[in-house]
Amino acid sequence: MTTNDFNNGQSVFYCMFLLAELPSQLIGKKLGVERWVPFQMCAWSLVAISQCKLTNRTGYYVTRALLGLFEGGFIPDAVLMLSYFFTTAELAMRLSFFWMTMSATTIIQALLASGILQLRGVHGWAGWRYLFLIEGLMTLAVGLFAAAYLPASPTQTRGGLRGKNGWFTEREEMIIVTRVLRDDPSKSSMHNREGLSFTELRRSLCDYDHYPLYILGLVTFIGPGTVTAYLTLTLKSFGFSTFHTNLLTIPYNFLFLCNNFGITWLSKKTGERTFVATLGTVWQFAVMLAIVLIPDSTNSWVKYALLTLFLGYPYTHPILVAWNSANSGSVRTRSVSASSYNMAVQMGSIISSQVYQAKDKPHYHTGNRALLGIICFNLVWFVFCKFYYKARNNYKANKWGAMSPAERDHYLATTEDKGNRRLNFQFVH
Repeated sequence: MTTNDFNNGQSVFYCMFLLAELPSQLIGKKLGVERWVPFQMCAWSLVAISQCKLTNRTGYYVTRALLGLFEGGFIPDAVLMLSYFFTTAELAMRLSFFWMTMSATTIIQALLASGILQLRGVHGWAGWRYLFLIEGLMTLAVGLFAAAYLPASPTQTRGGLRGKNGWFTEREEMIIVTRVLRDDPSKSSMHNREGLSFTELRRSLCDYDHYPLYILGLVTFIGPGTVTAYLTLTLKSFGFSTFHTNLLTIPYNFLFLCNNFGITWLSKKTGERTFVATLGTVWQFAVMLAIVLIPDSTNSWVKYALLTLFLGYPYTHPILVAWNSANSGSVRTRSVSASSYNMAVQMGSIISSQVYQAKDKPHYHTGNRALLGIICFNLVWFVFCKFYYKARNNYKANKWGAMSPAERDHYLATTEDKGNRRLNFQFVH
């Protein structure tokens, strides 16, 4: 397999992931997230397991496409389920916990891989074949467990592995539902197995007030995505063995986990999203600048330390996802905007899969300079988002403030504006 084969496989995966995002969200909204997510997990696991029998490039591309197809939409569906239980202010921290478990899993995975790869030669199989088989079976077990464990809503937790009494008492259920609806009354407009009409879908897709956040999703993670995809190959080019390469991925994941929690906590504590989220990009800029400027002859351990620092950056994805959710203003818009935002992130992943080219290796000078330019643009766009949402709020506040009490009552009773289009809705930033 060449570098370009790997790039193409990544692009196939992210293209299918992107195409599956919105349809998956619509299916999950119609069938119920508690049904759709376990199906996604089990289907994904079966494809992952099948990779243990890969023999050629075509099979690699096909399995990458199927993995993207079944994984696409998983995160927006998970976010939708979390929104049934938590208020807007609580969502960012819960999403931080969600992605912290991903980092913890990556650490465990590195330790597992270091051991499983030692099975190379057993029954004539390569170590990576056992890796796909064993880890795929583990995920399948979790998917089957989820099918019997995930509830439809806070008021539907009885039965299955949740127990005959469920998770909450009737009083606790009332408290959960009431506080969620007080935080966002629009959540009462749809039940959790109600689909979207074409008109509602079109209106949500045309909501231009979400576009600045979609662009943030597009560019914010290109740098880390590129470096992460090539980390093991880069470390091997430094002279580290396969065994040591797997273990050397652990420190950046631990740093990433700590920074993920720290920056999300800071955002919740200060009530600030834009400038706190910018700290992650500032971190990327400082370390990538050092990577671009150091000579090729720099010691391998110094290069490794810089890569670890770069990938251990404060992860702002939970903040951006919750920010996007808060600015939706309705369940209908939120269902589509979550997928649209994640599609923008996956488009960024497609870009990141093509930044490093074979002719540029092993130091990827051209690719790293391109990443530095993208990071600089990202910094500027964060500032633009701050001013954009402040301007939109001022515009709405001026029109709302100019109305008499009677005019406001008439507007609320007759307006066709929905969600964040309403004059009394204020965007968070």
